Amino acid sequence: MAEGTPEDPRERSRPADAVEIGRKAWVSPGRMQWKFSRSGGPGGQHVNTASTRAELRVALEDIGGVHPEAIVRIRNAAGHLRIESSDELRIVSQEHRSQAQNRTACIARLKALIEACEAPPKIRRKTKPTRGSKERRLKDKKEHGEKKRNRGWRGED
Repeated sequence: MAEGTPEDPRERSRPADAVEIGRKAWVSPGRMQWKFSRSGGPGGQHVNTASTRAELRVALEDIGGVHPEAIVRIRNAAGHLRIESSDELRIVSQEHRSQAQNRTACIARLKALIEACEAPPKIRRKTKPTRGSKERRLKDKKEHGEKKRNRGWRGED
């Protein structure tokens, strides 16, 4: 590749232990940064002693197998999940009582985000209203106007 041009993530070789996070997207487990802490919510004494809250951080450039335009869509769709300074996605899960389930939930959220952004959005094509729909609209307008006209009090003539 020429100097200065960004590497296309689709051209990188996929490691054997890669985690699948989309139809074609993957990320190497070594590039996924996990952080665990104590979780809030139900769970009694277990919640106070076990670090079950999972936080996953993945840099956008570490996601392989995704078209560069899809990366831009991910960046725009991520919203509060994206860390501006490091261009990373930060996904947190603490709804389960076990660390393993929260890890799985983090990966599922990442997968849902990637899959939603992989396919390009459909282009809206303008269409003209059909003759029948125009006629129905005008008929409804006439009926509505007639209804309003009939509301007023008319004195005896």
